[in-house]
Amino acid sequence: MRAVMPGSFDPFTLGHWDVLVRASRLFDEVVVAVGVNSGKQAMFSVEDRVAMIEQAVAALPTVSVSVIDGLLVDFCARIGASVVVRGARSGYDFESESAMAAMNASLGEVETVVLPASATVGFISSTLVRAVARAGGDVTPYVPSSVSLMVKKEL
Repeated sequence: MRAVMPGSFDPFTLGHWDVLVRASRLFDEVVVAVGVNSGKQAMFSVEDRVAMIEQAVAALPTVSVSVIDGLLVDFCARIGASVVVRGARSGYDFESESAMAAMNASLGEVETVVLPASATVGFISSTLVRAVARAGGDVTPYVPSSVSLMVKKEL
């Protein structure tokens, strides 16, 4: 079974990595779908985000990375995926994911699996990593090493 893990991944964090590794154990294949969120000021281009994720997941043979444009359900139909994988850090995230899951299910034949964040990485978000990086802090404990290098180069 093919699953899709969508997100903006700006940057890709150890929280994303944790959910992705766990999803790769549950599904035959996981496609990381990198999207553009027009409501956010991106630190990295879509191309850079794809490159950083490809480097980070190189050791996971059942994981691939793709750019998504348009509706998630259309992307899933195009690549033959029937499941969307999302991570959630808090009750608020679960509520938000529940609404998105219901919308996706109404738009197409896609189920959503929400994996709760692991305790060790549940506090990490791309937003906080960007804030730490822009303030000159060390993001190494929060992102894969290949991503850390890209963050340092970006600043």
